[in-house]
Amino acid sequence: MSEGVAVPGKGINPLVKLALEFGPLAIFFFANSYGDRLFHVAEDRRIFVATGIFIAASLVALVLSRVLMGYLPRMAIVNAVVVTVFGGLTLALDDAFFIKVKPTIVNTLFGCVLLGGLFFGRSLLALVLETVLQLDEEGWRKLTFRWGLFFFVLAALNEVVWRTQTQDFWVAFKVWGVMPLTMAFALAQTPLILKHEIKPAETPAE
Repeated sequence: MSEGVAVPGKGINPLVKLALEFGPLAIFFFANSYGDRLFHVAEDRRIFVATGIFIAASLVALVLSRVLMGYLPRMAIVNAVVVTVFGGLTLALDDAFFIKVKPTIVNTLFGCVLLGGLFFGRSLLALVLETVLQLDEEGWRKLTFRWGLFFFVLAALNEVVWRTQTQDFWVAFKVWGVMPLTMAFALAQTPLILKHEIKPAETPAE
């Protein structure tokens, strides 16, 4: 999901790319965990301090992505916009509901887009990953379907966690639970990818 807009991309260290994607979430976690001590606010106000920092960190990561990679990844753009909108609502209305429901809305939107595209005969995941993967039509269709369902699962999990657990638990799950789950799911798709991968034609030896 690294294809972006604007100029062609530059090479970038995978660890730097991971830091740009995961860094704002990690900062959000630590700001929520230690915001009362670092910024001298009441314990029940930590989420609001963390949300403000989360917005700033997401925008900084977007700028750094443009500088270091030479383009703006689509997912980074979507993430920065959504964090800014829902985080802004959280701060403006002084209600943590908006930042908590953001993952539900975003993941549901992604799931609807992917499965809706399949309904109309389009594997939209191919538009994002075609520079990284080369799969046949059936492979793209199956992979898109699986990711679409996975996004709905993430949306449901977020609803269950934020509605039934403490705020600190929800923040920890958002940072340290969703990422490992997503990575594990992505790795689980390896057999499907290998089965439907289109390999470049071998050049006959002269």
